[in-house]
Amino acid sequence: MTGAAHRVHGVHAGDIMGNVDITLMYFDGCPGWQVAEVNLRSAVAALGRPDVSVRRRPIETVEEAERAGFIGSPTVLLDGRDPFAEPGRQPGLSCRLYVTEQGTANAPSVEQLIEAMC
Repeated sequence: MTGAAHRVHGVHAGDIMGNVDITLMYFDGCPGWQVAEVNLRSAVAALGRPDVSVRRRPIETVEEAERAGFIGSPTVLLDGRDPFAEPGRQPGLSCRLYVTEQGTANAPSVEQLIEAMC
């Protein structure tokens, strides 16, 4: 890759992410988690960090959702923090929607994920 491929918003990608822990929480009742996983992998690749992995965490019960603070599928955690959290949302097994550059979607866009990681 060229130097430009390793730069995002004028900053070297290696300086942006460090050793970030990425977790994708989901439940199979919502199809958006597969799109979120593809977008996460694309964002990590765009940042030039093939060494960073995305860990899947399935949520299967309401009790598990409450314990995890899971507010809908998909939920992306960066170092244990949800960068797209909405105040007041209650944990539960529900599908989550995101407002993206292209409108409402069932997963954050690659650009939104890159912004969240920067």
